[in-house]
Amino acid sequence: MWPNGTSLGPCFRPTNITLEERRLIASPWFAASFCLVGLASNLLALSVLAGARQGSSHARSSFLTFLCGLVLTDFMGLLVTGVIVVSQHAILFDWHAVDPSCRLCQFMGVIMVFFGLCPLLLGAAMASERYLGITRPFSRPTVASQRRAWATVGLVWALALALGLLPLLGVGRYTVQYPGSWCFLTLGAQPGDVAFGLLFTLLGSFSVGLSFLLNTISVATLCHVYHGQEAAQQRPRDCEVEMMAQLMGIMVVASICWMPLLVFIAQTVLRSPPAMSPTGQLSQATEQQLLIYLRVATWNQILDPWVYILFRRAVIRRLHPRLSTRPRSLSLQPQLTQRRTVQ
Repeated sequence: MWPNGTSLGPCFRPTNITLEERRLIASPWFAASFCLVGLASNLLALSVLAGARQGSSHARSSFLTFLCGLVLTDFMGLLVTGVIVVSQHAILFDWHAVDPSCRLCQFMGVIMVFFGLCPLLLGAAMASERYLGITRPFSRPTVASQRRAWATVGLVWALALALGLLPLLGVGRYTVQYPGSWCFLTLGAQPGDVAFGLLFTLLGSFSVGLSFLLNTISVATLCHVYHGQEAAQQRPRDCEVEMMAQLMGIMVVASICWMPLLVFIAQTVLRSPPAMSPTGQLSQATEQQLLIYLRVATWNQILDPWVYILFRRAVIRRLHPRLSTRPRSLSLQPQLTQRRTVQ
């Protein structure tokens, strides 16, 4: 508990904001419009995914399962966090009065970490799946690929949830953040806060870095096969190009949206002298920066479904007509050469 001499829960700390400033910053119309656009985008992507899964190959079915898990995660993240944030912006409730025991704040902190890490971890899982599918086509059994994909999605959800629950076990803390409408990890100098902040940052950064590495190798392999000596006999199928275009788009969006926040968290918890005072107060500039970076990161949940919607074969063929004119019977898997005996 902060040394504030009150019986309030440990999630409350001093913030540099007045009620009038909260009214100016916390626009219920902007928050509601933001959530509605994101929810509609993810619902549209889910409907398109439902049609694309019919008659798809084993490799594509596995990839679409990961995409479905990603879009579903983004949808639920916008829905759950949006209900809390829009409600707070609409009525400007006093968090001290509504949640003196900090249970709502802890719940929101858990889901913020959970829905923040899941897209990054799923992006790394998708990159790994495509890397194996392109560079090691015979190392993965095609049987039950969809079941394994859902198991991997479940494992990612479990890992993100386990990390989000650490502050409830004493590693780190969730506190109400500026302007008093959301809860997130504490950027303090206490060992638990530093450890949890760095763990969140390192896991997110590692996921982005792993995605970049594996996607680069996969794209290089596709280019090598496409432009190689045997290109006329063995070129990537349209679906391989489509999946890699979607995966590269997801990686770029995640990097742009999340890396500024991850870097900011690491810099703040490692700052010397500490950015947070012993009473739990941050400078107004630091509070505002955190809010801006968080809002940028939230765009990831809106842009992810549009990456899938726009980077489909129908759109790619319009940009690259050769994909619609060349034969489609080609795969990255090595083909046996049949020798004809001349009699």
